[in-house]
Amino acid sequence: MVRVRHPRTAAWAAAAMLILVPAAAGCSDDGGSTSATPTPSATASAEPSPSASAPAGNGPADPAAAKAEIEKNWTTFFDPQASTDAKVSTLENGDQLRPLLAAFANDKNAAQTSVKVTDVQFTSPTEATVTYDLLVGGNPALPGSKGTAVYQDQTWKVSVKALCALVKLSGNAAAPGC
Repeated sequence: MVRVRHPRTAAWAAAAMLILVPAAAGCSDDGGSTSATPTPSATASAEPSPSASAPAGNGPADPAAAKAEIEKNWTTFFDPQASTDAKVSTLENGDQLRPLLAAFANDKNAAQTSVKVTDVQFTSPTEATVTYDLLVGGNPALPGSKGTAVYQDQTWKVSVKALCALVKLSGNAAAPGC
């Protein structure tokens, strides 16, 4: 059983997929969202299902369907078996980060990292706070972490700011766009 005792160690393992590669594109947030404060975080998205999850009023028209999309996309984003295309589709402005995500596809540390979403609270029609446990080797490394999901292109996605919060937690503050 792998035990992670230091949050920074866990963050490094979790952020392995976020470590900079000289030729990688920046992870800029072009202002498309406002995300939660940097805590050990990342957020999830979903496959487009506009009728089930389109924002309305103070939250999505169908909160249960939107929550399911967020959980699915959050899990996909951190799934070491997921393709780069799948990760791109679950990340806010994912096409801009494709080279970075592709560079981490074979990273041994990223292959040990996953998440379990434990709660989703909608804060606006286009944003939700996601509570999750960051797992390394299947064991909780950063339990009760928080991040944001944003609604972009008719899909609930992991916010760039949440991704950058993990990069910052790992000690790699030089990530482009973070």
